Amino acid sequence: MHDVEVWLLEGRPAAYVQLATAAAPEGDSSLQHWHELGAQAARRLGVEQVVIDVRDRADADDPRWAEAIKGAGLIYLSGGNPSHLASSLRDTLVWQAITDEWRAGASLAGCSAGAMAMCGYVPDFRHPRSGGVEGLGLLPDVRVLPHFDRLTHWMPDFTLKPLVAKGAQTIGVDEDTALIGESNGTDTWEFRTMGRQAAWLIESSGKHRIDGTIQLRVT
Repeated sequence: MHDVEVWLLEGRPAAYVQLATAAAPEGDSSLQHWHELGAQAARRLGVEQVVIDVRDRADADDPRWAEAIKGAGLIYLSGGNPSHLASSLRDTLVWQAITDEWRAGASLAGCSAGAMAMCGYVPDFRHPRSGGVEGLGLLPDVRVLPHFDRLTHWMPDFTLKPLVAKGAQTIGVDEDTALIGESNGTDTWEFRTMGRQAAWLIESSGKHRIDGTIQLRVT
C-alpha cells in the first residue's frame, strides 16, 4: 500500500496520525504491533508518526488526544474490531477532531476494521442479519467487506446476501487493494480502485467487479 499512502500524503503536512483503537480489545501486544507497523510506514514515507493512543470512549473524549490530531496530513484507522472502533469514536471529541482535519484537507484512511467503521453500518459476519452496529457515517449508504478475496474462499456467494441491504451499497475490497475517492465539491464522490487486486459491488444477483469508478455519497 506504499503507493496509496504516498498519494494520500501528496501536498499535505508530513504527519501520519495513527489510531489503533480497533485493536485495543486484543491487548497491549496487538496495539504495539500496529504502532510498529505505523512506525515502519512513517519511516518509508519520510514523515512523522503521531500515535493517538485512544483505547475506549473515555480516551476519545480526552481533549489532549483531540488536540494532538491537529496538523495531520494523513489520519489512519488501523485494523481489529470494527464494532469497538465505531462505538469508541462516535460522537466524541477525537472523532470531531478527525472530521475537522479531514474537512480542512487531511486524508483519512482505514484498513480492515478502519474501513468498515467509516460506513453507515458495520455488519457482523457471524450474525449478518442482526449483529451489526451503527458506523461512523462518513459513507452513510455503504457497507464494506474487507479481505474480500479471502472472505469468499470460506463464504460462498449466497451467504453474502444477508449483508446486502436496501438503500445501501455493499462493497468488497480485496487485500493489497484500496478504494480511493476525492472530493469534487459535492456530496457524491467518485471512487476508484488502486492496488494489486480489485473491489466488488455485491448485489442480490451476485458480485460484480468495479471497473473504472463508482459514485458514493460522502457526508
